[in-house]
Order: sequence, then C-alpha cells, then structure tokens
Amino acid sequence: MFDRSKNKPAGTPTKGRDSAHTSAVSPSPSSVRSVVMIGSSIIIKGEVTGDEDILIEGRVEGVINLNGNQVSIGESGDVSADIQASVIKIDGTVTGDICASEKVVISKSGNVSGNIVAPRVMLEDGAIFKGSIDMDPAGIAPKEAPLTSQQPANSAATPMTSPGLDLKSV
Repeated sequence: MFDRSKNKPAGTPTKGRDSAHTSAVSPSPSSVRSVVMIGSSIIIKGEVTGDEDILIEGRVEGVINLNGNQVSIGESGDVSADIQASVIKIDGTVTGDICASEKVVISKSGNVSGNIVAPRVMLEDGAIFKGSIDMDPAGIAPKEAPLTSQQPANSAATPMTSPGLDLKSV
C-alpha cells in the first residue's frame, strides 16, 4: 500500500530509509569466491597451497600450487616461484615457470621470465616476457587417422560387396 518502489524497475534506488536495501543485488553464495591477499610488506619463502584465490602484492619465493583457483600478481608483487593454477594474472614481476589449466594474462605492467604452459595466453601491449609458450600441453594436436585405420576391426573377415555383384563367380 505504501511501497513507493513497487512500480520501479528492480535495482532502482528509492529515496528515504529503504535505499540501502534496494541497491545492487548481492551475488549468490555459490558465486562468491574467497580471495586472500599477501600485502606488499609480506615475504613468503616456501610452498603456497590452498583452495582460495590469491592476490600477491608482496614477495613469494618457492612454489605456488593453487589448482582450480586464480593467482593474481599485483603491480608491487615480486614472485620467484613456479606457479600452477587455473587462471594466472600478472601485473607485477614473475621469475619461474607458469602452468595454468585455463589461461594466463600478462598485463602491460607485467614482467615474466620463465616458460608458460596454458591453453590460452594473453600478452597485453607493453608486457615484458622472456621464455617459451606451450599452448598445446597435451602434445601434438590429434591428426586424422589414415583411411585404412578407419575400417572396422572385423572388416578383413567381412567381404565388401556391391548390389548385384557376386564374389563367388569372380
């Protein structure tokens, strides 16, 4: 009866005390991902593992293994480690090999010295990269099989005939 936002489109703020409750729609709990930040004054030596996304603004030396998660190296981040994750985004400096199951992105402020293995790699204009890139980590792309190997396994026992052709008389 007194709801002024009743005829307004969803997400439109209303005046008065209810405006905080009608702002943006919050994402569902299943789409919210936890992100851990390593601050610019933090130094980690060793192995970093876990089940959360990570943003590194500090220094990490060793191994970063966050399969299924995202690793982001901030502009002040300095990593001397091999990195394995689902998605790897680099705005800072990385020395080490990088392996991503989805993609690697090196921004214009990124500096990478090491090898990259990922199905998708993006180097922004201005990015610095020294190493090799392998975008077919499974090996050589499948080739078409020769015609002879496409026949059924029992094809030698089954004679090939055409309608009206009698093999006994040939």
